[in-house]
Amino acid sequence: MATRDIVYIALFAALMAVLGAFPPLMIPALGIPITAQSMGPMLIGGILGARRGLLSMLLFLLLVAVGLPLLSGGRGGLGVFVGPWSGFIYGWVAATLVVGFAAERLWPRLNFVTAFLTMVAGGIGVVYAVGVPWYSAMSGMDLGAAFIGSAAAFIPGDLIKAGVGAAVVVALRKSYPAVPAGLASRRS
Repeated sequence: MATRDIVYIALFAALMAVLGAFPPLMIPALGIPITAQSMGPMLIGGILGARRGLLSMLLFLLLVAVGLPLLSGGRGGLGVFVGPWSGFIYGWVAATLVVGFAAERLWPRLNFVTAFLTMVAGGIGVVYAVGVPWYSAMSGMDLGAAFIGSAAAFIPGDLIKAGVGAAVVVALRKSYPAVPAGLASRRS
């Protein structure tokens, strides 16, 4: 792995930490925070591609696991990986991989619509596909109630995040059209 790759992996793990520094917006009735961090997998995968994006997300989660308070609200440590909301964190890993894979394949013809659909499918759909069943299993709710209780209220905000992520990735693609999968060039 080239030095450039290592720098990008570390840089985007730091971006994920910065997104966690934005104060969460609490939904009082649900007790669930709306965070900027859920946009991280979309940006990381869309810019770095699948392999480097996955390594960046794993680095970020390793830093959280050792106790650094990098998750929104200043949370960190092993405890965040075993609660009812932990499935959404695991979903970030899968989402980064899916968005990165799609961005690599679509890079030459990527436009706002394809980028947005990629962000929605990978950055929202995959995260919910992992997070909602986990929440259901951990909370004892049926799957439908778990979806309503853990995800439905977040869809409008997540769509906005997908739009922002798509705009950023498309702007990058226009600036660097010959670079497949964004900044993660295979050249060193």
